Amino acid sequence: MLDLKALRRDPDAARAALARRGGSDAETFDRVLVLDERRREILPQLEGLRAEQNAASQAIGKAQKARKANPPAPGSQADADAAIAAMRDVAARAKALQEELTTVEAQLQESQARLPNLPHPDAPPRDTVIRTVGEPAVDGLDLRANAEGEASSAALDHLQIAGPDRVDMERGARLSGSRFAYLRGDLVFLELALVQWALSKLRGHGHEAVVPPVLVREEALYGTGFLPDTEQQIYTLPDDELFLVGTSEVALASMHAGEILEGDSLPRRYAGFSPCFRREAGAAGSADRGIFRVHQFDKVEMFSFVPPEQAEDEHARLLAIEEEILGDLGIPYRVVDIAVDDLGSSAARKFDCEAWLPSQEQYRELTSTSNTTDYQARRLGVRYRPEGGKPETMATLNGTAIAVGRTIIALLEHGLREDGTVVLPECLVPFGAPAVLPAA
Repeated sequence: MLDLKALRRDPDAARAALARRGGSDAETFDRVLVLDERRREILPQLEGLRAEQNAASQAIGKAQKARKANPPAPGSQADADAAIAAMRDVAARAKALQEELTTVEAQLQESQARLPNLPHPDAPPRDTVIRTVGEPAVDGLDLRANAEGEASSAALDHLQIAGPDRVDMERGARLSGSRFAYLRGDLVFLELALVQWALSKLRGHGHEAVVPPVLVREEALYGTGFLPDTEQQIYTLPDDELFLVGTSEVALASMHAGEILEGDSLPRRYAGFSPCFRREAGAAGSADRGIFRVHQFDKVEMFSFVPPEQAEDEHARLLAIEEEILGDLGIPYRVVDIAVDDLGSSAARKFDCEAWLPSQEQYRELTSTSNTTDYQARRLGVRYRPEGGKPETMATLNGTAIAVGRTIIALLEHGLREDGTVVLPECLVPFGAPAVLPAA
């Protein structure tokens, strides 16, 4: 949620920043300013009427006590009746203003909630590749050979490499529908190794490991900016008024909702592991087959609470950790500064790390990190108290450490050898991953 004081202070700058997103936020922004102005007009009027009520009530109370102690003088009852009538008129006006204030505040909050975060001045107009790391393979060897018995130049994808005994899409679809899979055998140990290795690495970077709930109330999704914005992607349990999270960012951001943290306890850094659920509406293309885009997947997510002035440095820090992870796993990748009109409602700036997938001969998103400035914290009521100061709103940031399914895809395709086996990164072996996956 945007800071109303900042919007009032420089509305033109805020309007220009929102225009860079390319959406239709101008009308909502103007409505917010009008409602805010009306709210600020009502408050002193209501305060004045309440002061009149209090003064009149005290005067009438004194008059009534005096009348009991002394016989009423001629005309005094009429004066008292007039005062009572006047007070009733003031009370009616105060009630009407209070009702208008309640309506205005509700409309203001609704309109504020629909405004996205102001983008960072350096967020680019289009996706911009910052750097490319590692040498992507242009093609690969199809070990199955074609009908003529010759090798094909098309690289095997993860389903062909793993085989149905390790990525069982057919049985997953029979059980739950399309875009569900059974992960089996060695790939289960690979997944668990990825998670434990990532959590161990993040602990070394000062992140506390967390396994959060995956069912959350509406206010958690509202607080992180997923509502109102991505309703079509969210699984709901209407009978329980709960929602399945699409990322543990939601639960981690809400850990300190409504709290005031002491400034000397910051930064607070967490690493959440959880299953995630997304409806992923629409038909998947051939490049998204298998476990690349599914309804249920596991992820290790980084989350940070920091003072606002530290947000940009923290964003660079999270990106550096993501790159360290990809480097340790030996996955070629590129870093992309995401276009301003594709940031999502809560992000002021976002960087994606895209892994090179030989089977697709293109880069695909593997991790993402966003600086949400004070947008989420303001919605969630998360504040901190600087030493000797008053509570202030802090900044929050998130970043993917390991998107398990997509990371497994990259490891399978980059670790494939001519005999059909897959060599896995040595760093995962101490955490239970096999050093080599046998051929399918």
